[in-house]
Amino acid sequence: MRICVTGIGCVSGIGMNVEEHLRAFRDGRTGLGPVALFPTVHKEPVSEVKRTNKELKEFLGIPLPAELSRTALLGMTAAFEALADSGLDLSDSGRKLRIGLISSTSTGGMDLTEFFYPAFRENPVHGRLRYVASHDAGDSTERIASFLGITGFRTTVSTACSSAANAIMLGARMIRQGMLDVVVAGGTDALCKFTLNSFASLMILDKKPCRPFDESRAGLNLGEGAGYLVLQSESTLDKAPYCLLSGYANANDAFHQTASSSDGTGAFLAMEGALDRAGMQPDEVDYINAHGIGTPNNDASESQAIRCLFKDRIPPFSSTKAFTGHTLGAAGGLEAVFSVLSLNRGILYPNLNYSMPIEATGLIPVTRYQERVSLRSVLSNSFGFGGNNTSLLFRQSDK
Repeated sequence: MRICVTGIGCVSGIGMNVEEHLRAFRDGRTGLGPVALFPTVHKEPVSEVKRTNKELKEFLGIPLPAELSRTALLGMTAAFEALADSGLDLSDSGRKLRIGLISSTSTGGMDLTEFFYPAFRENPVHGRLRYVASHDAGDSTERIASFLGITGFRTTVSTACSSAANAIMLGARMIRQGMLDVVVAGGTDALCKFTLNSFASLMILDKKPCRPFDESRAGLNLGEGAGYLVLQSESTLDKAPYCLLSGYANANDAFHQTASSSDGTGAFLAMEGALDRAGMQPDEVDYINAHGIGTPNNDASESQAIRCLFKDRIPPFSSTKAFTGHTLGAAGGLEAVFSVLSLNRGILYPNLNYSMPIEATGLIPVTRYQERVSLRSVLSNSFGFGGNNTSLLFRQSDK
């Protein structure tokens, strides 16, 4: 059974929809800047969605008094665009399609919990408990499902930075096993104090714009956003799909709580597994949307894995995180959207801020925006804490 991608939607610091993202990539416009969402002592750049929660509610037509986490609002924005793009009509009871939502997040409704806690700390009988009700990671999934009108299967995935890629992989597996006909899959995450403080404590935030795959890289920049795909079984199609999700794999090398192994074992196994699932050889991959967060450890590990798998035939590759920041649980969803666009429109994205290759591997990423490139397949990497590594392989539908 072939798994088809029929809808895409995204929101991040560089755009509120797919077309705005494409313009930002074309113009080389990053979303990085100072934190504006909340007061903080941290000066490291982040990529924030340029709308307040109030503005997001107005954009979505949601009553302003509704208590919704920013994570849920971002997810609603991207998932709605993806579903609308697919052309599916959920009110059409005649088709009787089994439609599910598989969403992912790392922070959940932490932003609302942070509003609750100061008053509660002063007096345990104070604080608005309705804020805490959104804390659970599954709350955003239920809110998105309700907004879209999806009443069937719903579940939440949280595996750090590979979360959304794993949600997409699970959606493909459920369609392949005949459990669902259509899946809206991806992830959403909002910036909050907890996330910024946590990554600062790990000392992996760059005080300057991040430089993925550069010898001088010094850390990552955080971001927020959401990205979703609509996956369908081929038998349910009403229109030509963007492409196929032909391969996917997850591998965990269990090397460390946060660090990647120096030889890139988990990343290698994930990429190799995605190719095996698709029945493809390494030399058939035309572009890699790399995980590439800009930390010394991650980029060296991913580079080693790419070198090991592709040997002397390294396909064009780049990281888009210098545009969007690292959006954590949403990253795999956003970058799956970017990969589908890359394949559908023949685009190679520039790896911003690159100047010098990593000495140990010598790999050189794509440094300028390119259009009308002939692409047959695109590999998207999402590698998370704890060695939870996932790769998705998208392929032209006529191949």
